Amino acid sequence: MRIDGRSLDEIRKVNLEVGLQEFAEGSCLIQVGKTKVICSASVNEGVPPFLKLSGQGWVTAEYAMLPRSTLTRTPRRNLGAGGRESEIQRLIGRSLRAVMDLKSLGERTVVLDCDVIQADGGTRTASITGAYIAMYQALSRLVQQGKLTHVPVTAAVAATSVGVIEGVPHLDLCYEEDASAEVDFNVVMTDAGDFVELQATAEGIPFSQESIDNMLALARKGIGCLFEEQMKIIGSL
Repeated sequence: MRIDGRSLDEIRKVNLEVGLQEFAEGSCLIQVGKTKVICSASVNEGVPPFLKLSGQGWVTAEYAMLPRSTLTRTPRRNLGAGGRESEIQRLIGRSLRAVMDLKSLGERTVVLDCDVIQADGGTRTASITGAYIAMYQALSRLVQQGKLTHVPVTAAVAATSVGVIEGVPHLDLCYEEDASAEVDFNVVMTDAGDFVELQATAEGIPFSQESIDNMLALARKGIGCLFEEQMKIIGSL
């Protein structure tokens, strides 16, 4: 029995709330189990220098954990993101760019801010799943304002984690499970069934191809559930 009573192939309860931030073009509060992340999307006219006059847009992300999002206070960073935060925000940016038609976006930049207000495992995967909703809402507003003819996304994107604990794959790890996992696997997928990113790490003993296949099967199931939750929200925008 898992610590929260779930079966091995069951994701934590997911809740998505849009429009939380009045001044952001798009926003979403995502809760996965006890993990909570506020995701906002800001649309700025113009692009980074390397894209000027290219006719295409850009998507980037910033990620941070609030000081008391964890069991003990995490010091606030005032001089930019640290190593872990930088790695995660690059992952979020890559994941959202993978499903964006940057040419149709035009020379605009979508900035995704993902702020963890409570962390209980899976903050990076929750950020990706929630950021997609925030981005979609922001782009829908551009369509409503006549600035775009359509929402320029090519697919939905979501992410979850899988871990191996005592030789057994577990879907969507909470913090206690993640801390004891022998293998940590983060999976980002589109609703077309394609992979955007796979991050797998052995914490001790190397893992086999069979183990990878089993973990991917669990991830597909969990991400499929996340797509269903995303579509419920997008259908109401």
